[in-house]
Amino acid sequence: MKSVNVHEAKTTLSALLVQVEKTGERIFICRNGKPVADLVPHKRKDRITPHPVMSDIRIQYDPTEPLTPDEWPETI
Repeated sequence: MKSVNVHEAKTTLSALLVQVEKTGERIFICRNGKPVADLVPHKRKDRITPHPVMSDIRIQYDPTEPLTPDEWPETI
């Protein structure tokens, strides 16, 4: 894994981003020889797949429709 100092990271950030994007390599950004940050490629999260049981659930009413006065509880 490659490491660069803070000054080099500031002056060559665009090139470092291209490198990370193309190679998927992690780059350590160091201050006084000690890592303080990692430059890593972004990983997209997959969409959540609903449980098969959830596909059978259907809402039988419009949840955005206002309640009638009779449907409101006596006390809130």
